Amino acid sequence: MNIKDYIQFLKLNVLFKDFSSKELSAFFADNNYTIAEYKRNSIVHFESEKCSTMDIILIGEVIIQRIDEKGNILTVAQFDAGNNIGGNLLFSHYPFYPMTVVAKSDTTILHINKDLVLQLCQNNKNFLLEFLKCISYKSIILTNKIKSISMKSIRESIIDFLNYEYYSQKNSRIKLNITKKELAERLGIRRTSLSRELNKMRKDGLISYDANSITIEDFSIIKSSNN
Repeated sequence: MNIKDYIQFLKLNVLFKDFSSKELSAFFADNNYTIAEYKRNSIVHFESEKCSTMDIILIGEVIIQRIDEKGNILTVAQFDAGNNIGGNLLFSHYPFYPMTVVAKSDTTILHINKDLVLQLCQNNKNFLLEFLKCISYKSIILTNKIKSISMKSIRESIIDFLNYEYYSQKNSRIKLNITKKELAERLGIRRTSLSRELNKMRKDGLISYDANSITIEDFSIIKSSNN
């Protein structure tokens, strides 16, 4: 695969918006990148693998997961086409992935070598600013995830999810676009723990649910959008 096939796509990315097609082609002319395809559920980067590239997702989506010693899976974040990963590790004193990066769907990724990232930062102020913004954003995602796991009960986490989806879908019947297994991973809990708590919430008259949706029955759990 050749970078020329993706130049127009890269120009839509905030990192590269100030570059012309000619400039981008010149920057990528020295074999300082690779374009790789990953099948659904395949591992892009292992936990503890050294980060040597910044990765731009060209097609598909990836999820960042942590698997503990008991086999519990926590999905920390999900990134789709146009997003990048690895930039927050690339220039670190300890540039190793703290979690596993998995392709959620068939995915194509542009791996940009460290030297080229540095060159782009030096040659374009906008690239440098957007690169720093991306690093800050990834740090916020991780911090917020740690907070939500350490401070909230399973029920509180479920209610937060329902609040978000209620205002997003504008419906008391929340359609699940992910499986309950994926929801459990996103909340950082076991699938059985999620099922147990959903069942308790149903018995308490808060919700009803089926395989594809959760319906809010008691609106006392919904927070005002003004809060």
